[in-house]
Amino acid sequence: MNKKAFKILEFDKIVEQLSGHADSEPGRQLCQKITPQTSLDKIRLYQRQTKDALGRLLKNGSTSFGNNKDVSYITKHLSIGGSLNADELLLLAGLLENTARVKQYGRSGNPEDGVQTPDAGKDSLTDFFDELEPLTPLSAEVRRCILSSDEFADDASPVLKDIRRKIGNTGEKIHSQLNSMVNGSLRSYLMDAVITMRNNRYCLPVKAELKGQVPGMVHDQSSTGSTLFIEPASIVELNNRLKELAIAEKEEIEAILSSLSASFMPYAETIAQNGRLMTRLDFIFAKGRLALAQNATEPVFSEEGDINIRKGRHPLLDPKTVVPIDIRLGEDYDQLIITGPNTGGKTVSLKTVGLFTLMGQAGLHIPALDRSRLKVFHNVFADIGDEQSIEQSLSTFSSHMKNIVFMLKEADAKSLCLFDELCAGTDPAEGAALAISILSQLHKRGVYTMATTHYSELKLYALSEKGVENASCEFDVETLSPTYRLLIGIPGKSNAFAISGKLGLPSHIIEDASSRLSNEDSSLEDVLADLEKSRLTARKEQLEIASYKEEIKTLKEQLLQKQEKVDLARDRIIRQATEEARDILQEAKDVADETIRNFHKYGTATPMQEMEKQRQKVGAKIAEKNEKLTIKTKAPKGPGLTAESVKPGEKVKVLSMGVEGIVVSKPDNKGNLFVQCGIIRSKVNMKDLAFAPDEEIKVPRLSRSHSSGIKMSKTASISPEINLLGMTCDEAVSVLDKYLDDAYIAHLKSVRIVHGKGTGALRKAVSDHLRRQSYIASYRLGEFGEGDAGVTIAEFK
Repeated sequence: MNKKAFKILEFDKIVEQLSGHADSEPGRQLCQKITPQTSLDKIRLYQRQTKDALGRLLKNGSTSFGNNKDVSYITKHLSIGGSLNADELLLLAGLLENTARVKQYGRSGNPEDGVQTPDAGKDSLTDFFDELEPLTPLSAEVRRCILSSDEFADDASPVLKDIRRKIGNTGEKIHSQLNSMVNGSLRSYLMDAVITMRNNRYCLPVKAELKGQVPGMVHDQSSTGSTLFIEPASIVELNNRLKELAIAEKEEIEAILSSLSASFMPYAETIAQNGRLMTRLDFIFAKGRLALAQNATEPVFSEEGDINIRKGRHPLLDPKTVVPIDIRLGEDYDQLIITGPNTGGKTVSLKTVGLFTLMGQAGLHIPALDRSRLKVFHNVFADIGDEQSIEQSLSTFSSHMKNIVFMLKEADAKSLCLFDELCAGTDPAEGAALAISILSQLHKRGVYTMATTHYSELKLYALSEKGVENASCEFDVETLSPTYRLLIGIPGKSNAFAISGKLGLPSHIIEDASSRLSNEDSSLEDVLADLEKSRLTARKEQLEIASYKEEIKTLKEQLLQKQEKVDLARDRIIRQATEEARDILQEAKDVADETIRNFHKYGTATPMQEMEKQRQKVGAKIAEKNEKLTIKTKAPKGPGLTAESVKPGEKVKVLSMGVEGIVVSKPDNKGNLFVQCGIIRSKVNMKDLAFAPDEEIKVPRLSRSHSSGIKMSKTASISPEINLLGMTCDEAVSVLDKYLDDAYIAHLKSVRIVHGKGTGALRKAVSDHLRRQSYIASYRLGEFGEGDAGVTIAEFK
């Protein structure tokens, strides 16, 4: 495929975005190598893999491939029997542990649910996960033996453990002897009372002039020469022993590394395969993460189909501001001529189609609505941008023509050609004629082509040629800004006169320029203006119709809901009435049966008093039923109001509002007056008023305290018992505190506090609070019959 188009269409920037979503370096390198495919089977497979990765990300969350490193050189070293160092073994352990986590992630769930079959739940990634071999015992053994790249565990082997034990014992002996020297007879000969190391041997810092007093080996001296670092003769043998043990430790570590390497050797190819699978999965999940970030979907591919991009968004533009576009090509036409003003979105439309084609054929999802369709192309050509070259003496027109010549030579029915400003940069008449000839040649070959232009001749070409369609990028003349919406079937206007007028160009210049247009050009522009006006009118009407349809739909749904409620209420009322009628009939039958039995019992000698009693009983039941069916109205309480009885300050009730208020004015001739209801002053007629019932006012008793003050007695309203059940300790203490104050003021002798047994926390909180109150004489738990331990009795002073 033409590599030059990759850069022109900015496919390399998509590759960079893809690489940024990979976790491992091998995964990023594989992302950098991604290329569009021309095989429909491969494209569909890669798209399915991306879709399945996206499904797993949405359902199970993400997983990491960060410990996937390039271990090819390590596995090659193992295959020839080589021994690995600690860093290489830790690298393999990290890869195997990462493999185990990824394999578990693959088993954690499947993005598809369906009929249970032998292959139910499988997707295109299942085999990748199944082929992973974590080799957990090997990685666990490495982690047991090697703590870090320069630290081995004591338990790595029994021999290493024994050696390190001896090293520790020997070191303790050396320190013990040196400490006795430092703190003993040699203290006055030392520069400092410290133990130091020189050449990996323990030494003492001895004053140079007193070196003869400390027999031993001199290993070093200070920079001034005043201090000599001497290894005392008494610990030479111990230092030698320590050196031998260090050598033995190093040899044992080499043996451990050799043993671990040998355990990995049989699995060298398995580890290499794990690396390849992890890299592939990292690459596939990077595609899934990119699709998630772009809100992209899987396109539908075919070899002989058409292009139908639904609400496509260019992936390199700001997703918050990019305007989605609809593009169709190949169903009724295989050439699309896009016209319109500059910066209107024509080039973006070209790049969107070309970039979506490359992304889709590379197995990437495209940022468009689902069910968007793309066609498989074996080559994509693009002539976009200015490529003039001073070094090669190529002008803008020449550089574009060089690309066009190459495209005409290579393009066939399986190619996509994209032209931006076809044959611009030269004489307009010649450029337009040349552009029509190039497009006609490509059209005869069946090449899918999109071209942008300002030439009016190309608009006429599209109108007259079968299989060629006009399109335009919408432009709002009022705001001098493009809307970036692509309108297929409508040729565009450059709007040069309108834009110039809005920017302040004098009107007489614009009128003069208009007069210089040929009649054909003027007619074409008028037709385009009429088409644009008709389109805007039709679009406005479509939006209104859509709004009406939505409103009708909402009203219909509300009506259906109301109808359902009415039907349910009607059924309930009918059912209830039926049940009541059945009960009434049953009761009437029972009364009739009882009356007949009485007649049979007494015969003709039935006393009249007994018969009258039975008649009254039946009448009472009928009256009771009638009473239930009667609609009762509430009459206003109290005497009616008259103009003489209503005085300002009277408390009345407004019957229509059901509120009470105070009369603030006398009634006028029509009986209207003003009533103050709270903060609202209302004008009401006397007929709508009634005297409000008088409230019973309870005046608390007054009693004189021992301090000659007057207190309000709350004896009538304070209960001698309070219930704290169900409260938290804090809530109970707050409520109890206020209650005790009120009870004490009410002169209660004692109170009963119900707190329950439970865990005892509430009882303890009550007890603690009572103990702190100065007016509590004593308190105790309740006795038998008083509530036992669930009650506390408190007595006041």
